[in-house]
Amino acid sequence: MFEDSLIESGGRLRTKRGATTSASFLFQLALMVVLVLMPLLFTQALPKTQFMTSLVAPPPLAHVAAAAPRRTTTQIQSIPVHAQLRIPSRIPDHVQMIEDVVAPAAAIGVAGDAPGGLRQGVLNSILNSSQAAIPKVAAPHRVIVSRGVIQGMLLHRVQPAYPPLARQARIQGQVTLQAEISRDGSIQNLRVITGHPMLVPSALEAVKQWKYRPYILNEETVEVETTITVNFTLAGS
Repeated sequence: MFEDSLIESGGRLRTKRGATTSASFLFQLALMVVLVLMPLLFTQALPKTQFMTSLVAPPPLAHVAAAAPRRTTTQIQSIPVHAQLRIPSRIPDHVQMIEDVVAPAAAIGVAGDAPGGLRQGVLNSILNSSQAAIPKVAAPHRVIVSRGVIQGMLLHRVQPAYPPLARQARIQGQVTLQAEISRDGSIQNLRVITGHPMLVPSALEAVKQWKYRPYILNEETVEVETTITVNFTLAGS
């Protein structure tokens, strides 16, 4: 024992450790091979209980359909009462699906130049659509026109007389009137917007006699609502 622990004696002693290790490894390897190959070589030793179960095929579908109980469908209709639908008293077990039958489309015709053919039908449809009358948009009863546009439509103008009292008092200015022009161009429904009280009567009397060209919209004459301004100016002022 003491001889093995010394450095000088290292390598001089020989043991059988290598041979023992190799023999043990070979024995364990052979044992593992035997354990793996035994189930493959001796198959009769496997349990037979799993092969004893019998397999039963399902019955044909025709017998299953015959044996299945038939469901009776009850169609419940909602009867309108006083133009209102009444709620059914109970909910049916099975809802019956109703298929809508689509009527066959009318024959358009055979392509070609034959009478009633596709080409003739297309031409007839184009001609009929071109000859159809285009609906006209109804013109409004009355429109509002600016003062500058209505001045260019004036045909007959009567100059208002200057009131003598306003002339003596050196009163001048503008009188603005709200007016409605009828379909024939005459003045109606004059209303005063602004103006001196001494100048208003003369302006109303003169504007009532004015005449305008009829206002045409969408090929129809319509009434016009506008404002008219009358100026009163003293000469040399």
